Amino acid sequence: MVPGLQTAPDSEACGCLNQDWTGAELEAATFADVRLHRRCAGLLRQLAAGVGSSIPQACGNWAGAKAAYRFLANGRVDEADILGGHFAATRERVRASSGMVLLLQDTTEFTYQRASTTAIGVTNRVNSGRDAEGRWRQHTLCGLLLHTSLAVTEQGVPLGVTAVKVWTRAKFRGTAALKRVVNHTGVAIEGKESVRWLDNLRQSMDLLGEPERLVHVADRESDIYELFCLVLELGTHCVIRTCNDRLAGDGGHTVASGMAEARVRGLHHVELRDAQGEVIHAALEIRARRVHLLPPIGKQKRYPPLDLTVLHVTERNPPRSRKPIEWKLLTDLPVRTRREAIEKIHWYAMRWKIEIFHKILKSGCRAEDSRLRSAERIANLLALFCIIAWRILWLTQAHRTHPETAPQAALRDREILILDRLIPSAQADEPQGKTLATYVRKLARLGGHLGRSHDPPPGAMVLWRGLSRLADIELGWDAAEHPRCG
Repeated sequence: MVPGLQTAPDSEACGCLNQDWTGAELEAATFADVRLHRRCAGLLRQLAAGVGSSIPQACGNWAGAKAAYRFLANGRVDEADILGGHFAATRERVRASSGMVLLLQDTTEFTYQRASTTAIGVTNRVNSGRDAEGRWRQHTLCGLLLHTSLAVTEQGVPLGVTAVKVWTRAKFRGTAALKRVVNHTGVAIEGKESVRWLDNLRQSMDLLGEPERLVHVADRESDIYELFCLVLELGTHCVIRTCNDRLAGDGGHTVASGMAEARVRGLHHVELRDAQGEVIHAALEIRARRVHLLPPIGKQKRYPPLDLTVLHVTERNPPRSRKPIEWKLLTDLPVRTRREAIEKIHWYAMRWKIEIFHKILKSGCRAEDSRLRSAERIANLLALFCIIAWRILWLTQAHRTHPETAPQAALRDREILILDRLIPSAQADEPQGKTLATYVRKLARLGGHLGRSHDPPPGAMVLWRGLSRLADIELGWDAAEHPRCG
């Protein structure tokens, strides 16, 4: 059984009349009032049923939309309250899983068009072209930043969100100016936006425990010396793409010069697609070496040297038509064999899952289309969308790794019946045809997936469209079964 595949039990507190996954994700949530709990569950079900719809469209009428706006604007509700139940459910899925758990971290921006930036905040200022006199015009981007930690299995099945941080640039105003007069290594990590990487790591560790099973995976933006120190302090693990060439050994050479002398441990052959979608094959040379890493000069009094493994992956004989594949990774784990090196490469490749997660938030849930007027309300809405985006991503991956699972793990009996009526198949009435993979393909057909023999498995985009269409069809189905008189 895949962690998280069990059907959610009924929950009177959430007002769930049927088995509903939203009930399980909010069951352990703690709100100031039971009515807030019930309102949150109802709003989550409505938004999940109409993925990509506006709040009035998802709620169906003015009374429901007004109740949703009041909930999102309630001063006694914040994103931690909304995600508390999901965090608890994620912890249980992690405990039920086996093997290592990868914690993927990344940041994304949400931009909104507003007449004033005071209510929401500013993310950046960009050039928006030249005016009639040739001068550059500055355009202020209004919005929020979201930093997320997502737990996935080694096979890529998402177990849930473990930490979330929402902020605006106003909180760190003046840091960039300070770096112009002070060496940036002299600015404490607590005063930088990069502290989010440490905060999410601590929050995930506090939630999940089991530090020896967790591997924190992130891109080059997280290449921060303080983060490596915290990983070792907490007894957990990391695989992080590096961009800094630090001093190593006795300080007489850098990591790059040391790795230039490292021998090739072996080759790893991969298959991927280029920008045009064509399949290409690449041979990757693997080099690995344990190094004694020294802290930056401005941090040597605060942080100790570290012993880490440097793993370099470079493409052999790359074509001139594209950039060569090159990854420079840092991990606390040993890399003694080619197999161990490929394992770490595979773990870092899983980082792309959180990019898909953020794509679902923006393109599927259409979080940037919201017309809410304050940062607090948008943050509450983003928390709800995080739960929905996780569920869509889970559905996309679970049927690939465990296709023989019963469809009731993801769909209610009514939804299964409707899919059978809409998209009958020769195997639908046979026991071996009643699988999660079968019904995910049917759901994808509603979203526009053709389902041809040579087509790849359905992705998140067609599944969120299929879920939205299925919810509309079920509404019409209920209306036909229970017509109103008068």
